[in-house]
Amino acid sequence: MQGSLTRWMGLRTEDIRKLWIMLPIFYFSGIAESLNYTAFMALFNQRFGVQYLPYIYIAEAAIMPLEGWLLAKLANRLPKAKMMTTLYLLMIGLLVLNGAVLLGFKLGGIDFRFYYPILFISSNFVVRQLTLLLWSTAFDLCPTQQAKRLMPVFIASTTTGGITAGLIAHQIGKLLGTEAVYALAPVLMVFGFVFFRKALARYLVPLTLKEDLRLKSQSGKDIVEEEQQPPAGYYAKQMLSSPFLLCAVALMTLMPAVYFMIEYQYFTAAEAKFPLEADLTSFYGLITAIQFTFCLLLQTVSTRLMNWLGASNMLLAITVLFFGGFGLTALFINQSVGLALVSGSYAVFYILLYYIAEPCYQLFFKMIPISKRDGYRYFAQGVAASGGILIGSLLSLLHSFGLIQLSLLAWLGVGLAVVLVFVAWYGRHLYIRELVKSVQSLHADLSDIAESFIGGIRSSKALSAMLGYLKHPNDYVRELALEVIGKAKDSAFLPHLIGMIGEESSRIRIAVLRAMNLQGATIQDLVQVASFLEDEDPEVRAESVKLISKATHLRSQSHFFIRVKLLDNHPKVVHEGVKALYALESEESYQACDEAIIKMLDNGGEWAVYGCHTVADLKLEAYSAWVLSLLEDHRPAVKVAAAACLGKLRHVEAIPLLLSMVPLADQELRKAIHQALVDMGDTALPALTDSLNHANPFIWNAAVTALAELLDENKLRTQLVDPCVNRMLASTQERALPEALLQLDMKGLAELANQRCAELHNALVGGAWAVMAKFVDERIVATLREATKDESEEVRENALEVLAEGLGDRKLALALLELLKQGTTSSETAMTKPLVLLQEAARWSDDWLKDIAVYALSSLERDEMREERKFLTMLDKVIFLKQVSLFADLSVDELGLIAGIATEEVHEDLTYLLRRGQSNSAMYLIIEGNVELSNETGVGETGTIGVLGPKQAFGETTALDGSPSSITAQVIFDEVRVLALQGESLSRLVRLYPEIGIGLLHASSARVRLLENMLLKMA
Repeated sequence: MQGSLTRWMGLRTEDIRKLWIMLPIFYFSGIAESLNYTAFMALFNQRFGVQYLPYIYIAEAAIMPLEGWLLAKLANRLPKAKMMTTLYLLMIGLLVLNGAVLLGFKLGGIDFRFYYPILFISSNFVVRQLTLLLWSTAFDLCPTQQAKRLMPVFIASTTTGGITAGLIAHQIGKLLGTEAVYALAPVLMVFGFVFFRKALARYLVPLTLKEDLRLKSQSGKDIVEEEQQPPAGYYAKQMLSSPFLLCAVALMTLMPAVYFMIEYQYFTAAEAKFPLEADLTSFYGLITAIQFTFCLLLQTVSTRLMNWLGASNMLLAITVLFFGGFGLTALFINQSVGLALVSGSYAVFYILLYYIAEPCYQLFFKMIPISKRDGYRYFAQGVAASGGILIGSLLSLLHSFGLIQLSLLAWLGVGLAVVLVFVAWYGRHLYIRELVKSVQSLHADLSDIAESFIGGIRSSKALSAMLGYLKHPNDYVRELALEVIGKAKDSAFLPHLIGMIGEESSRIRIAVLRAMNLQGATIQDLVQVASFLEDEDPEVRAESVKLISKATHLRSQSHFFIRVKLLDNHPKVVHEGVKALYALESEESYQACDEAIIKMLDNGGEWAVYGCHTVADLKLEAYSAWVLSLLEDHRPAVKVAAAACLGKLRHVEAIPLLLSMVPLADQELRKAIHQALVDMGDTALPALTDSLNHANPFIWNAAVTALAELLDENKLRTQLVDPCVNRMLASTQERALPEALLQLDMKGLAELANQRCAELHNALVGGAWAVMAKFVDERIVATLREATKDESEEVRENALEVLAEGLGDRKLALALLELLKQGTTSSETAMTKPLVLLQEAARWSDDWLKDIAVYALSSLERDEMREERKFLTMLDKVIFLKQVSLFADLSVDELGLIAGIATEEVHEDLTYLLRRGQSNSAMYLIIEGNVELSNETGVGETGTIGVLGPKQAFGETTALDGSPSSITAQVIFDEVRVLALQGESLSRLVRLYPEIGIGLLHASSARVRLLENMLLKMA
């Protein structure tokens, strides 16, 4: 039952684990909040007078800025977890104090009328802050994607708590009185606090390990930060100059104002109907139960409604419901059904405002640059909150003063609701204008924002208005309009889009194709779209093939156009063509598709990459053996594509080969292998389990991280934890090798061995962290990993202390703690028997440590070997590259990859390696010798820029982009030995390891400065 429910809701193992702790917080807090609200409202309205409610709201509006300021100060002085705990306890304390006073009044038979405004303000503070605390807890303790999955469950839990509270208040209010209802609220908050504290300790505290250090230095930074803040009137001026933001603030202000007016109507009508306090409390409880039941039902369809209507239409619909609710109230307030209508309107308004409208408001600020977004948001929400309360309260005062009847006040509410509807309607059009205005700076995210706001209604005028931007001079605006139109999937826009076939920009042509919907298209439409199949840009041709394949009502015509593209000269087009023919179920073309796939796989290179994608997408297991052979291809991109393909095909026979590739794979290939193992699913479990005792830490790491993804929590504990612990704690001698090499005066080899030992150690640690991440929040694991390497000893000790507490799984946490403490500590074996250790290391499982040991032994046997060797061995290259600043931070495996593609060359004196104005295909690293860099002056003379020596690089710029060289490089002072890296290989290295690109940029900048200095001197 639980498994079916979690699958239906899309929940994961870590979600279920977190829900067991957090759901009680929301449930008990939901009960406490509703009991508190029901009780203090009944007490205030009965004992002080509902006619004074507007005065209290006005007082609250004045207090709220001070409240926010004090809480912000408290947040800046306390760590986050402590701040949240303090706030929760403060709220419990307020409720306990008020509950004690109320019970004292009841038991002593006394009453103090002017205490109830204090009760109202302090209790409403709890209602307000408890809601904020609950939602901030949800988002702080859950990563964004997990929060999206769990938020409906949290809302359902809170809503269920509200229903429970309504039923409790309905019964206890009659039996024991309103004081008992109020006094029960802090008791239930205490139950929630038990789980709240546990959740903070498990999920938040590890995420805030650096909080104390930040707070210690906060006082000195506060002044600087305050100086950097915009002036006080900045946001007000900006909003006054923006019709869109003014409209947004007006909507955010008027909607609460209408709500407060209906709330006043509800409380006034209820008090008139139920003069007895017990009956009034019971009635409030009943309405609360009905209210949250409606909320629970609404949550089941709210997501679909939001996707269908969009936020703009959702807000407009809410304003229409506000108008309708107030209209019915105004018509029937003085009749027998008046109380039922005003109570129902109040219940619906409350849910719509706080559970639907509030999240929609956030889209108003999405188009503002992120650096200023919060400033606008908080300013607008502050203005709107105070303004809404004041407007609603001031209008309600007209009745409190006896100036108008309750029915006339309801008609004023109808008038305000009419204004609200107009503001919401007008705001939709301003939104589109603002969207286009913001497109140049925020175009990457705006299509999703526009879709969320506009929604999926095909007849939406806002969506139709996007057609006007298809001829906008800004490509980003047109691309955004096309993307929004495309998400509507409306074939009515097809004629407009076909008219854009002749667009000059290939990006726009691709966007046009993606926006088209050919369902219902005529043959003439299809013929016009097919003209894209001959486009000069292969991306456009490929997109056209994908689109035409969706015209299933014109299957034979689509098949005719697509089959021709199997002969295209670009592999991506052929790839899409094969997939399209399979999607059209064109069996007569399957043989031609097979020939195309064979051609792709046989041609190698980019063709083979797309061939692997085709086989994977179509699940063509017949090609598994062929794809398996591509793992031996010398081109890295082909290996990556083949590994990914085998994973999607679930070809478990490839697992041993994939695992054997891990130690020498670059990070892209390792990632592809990991994903392939995960994609194979349960079929991969036996082979991966067999590798749990593998001697190579990298292969062990690959197996463990894949198993951590595939196994559920119970199987992780029973099948994976013990093997992991045993492997981590197994005694090894690797860490003794660097010290042994140092004793033998082989410093370069010792540094390399030390780095390799650290990498082996990190592979074991990484596997343990991967398993740990399945027992606790992934963010906690990421934070702890970072904290264990922090510069501050205090932060490192705090992180280790979290592990010592047995985080996740006690055995695994303690084994990981021991491993982290060991680090790269040397063994005493190296201090006494270095030669014996080298002989043992020559038989170790790790290839690099074994090669280092063999190299060291051979050097001891023949000291002259290095001088006699003309060319460098692989290990020589790695040692040399390790000393080049560009590659100093790479792992030994990565250095090995570079060494494998680096060619050693010897050039005679006066040889030109680069010539100004000529293209160059390689970057050079100088091993021995010197190279002069020169350039021509404005008068045709040659000037020296500088002379490069060993471990310096040149030629990287032209090798990367193929442009003509701006300098001349010539060998001087005898021959030079260099390592040459070809441009294609260098480009891939820069893509995989950005730090290399940064190093190349620094090197190029240094030579530019030399050139500038030379030109200045010659001038």
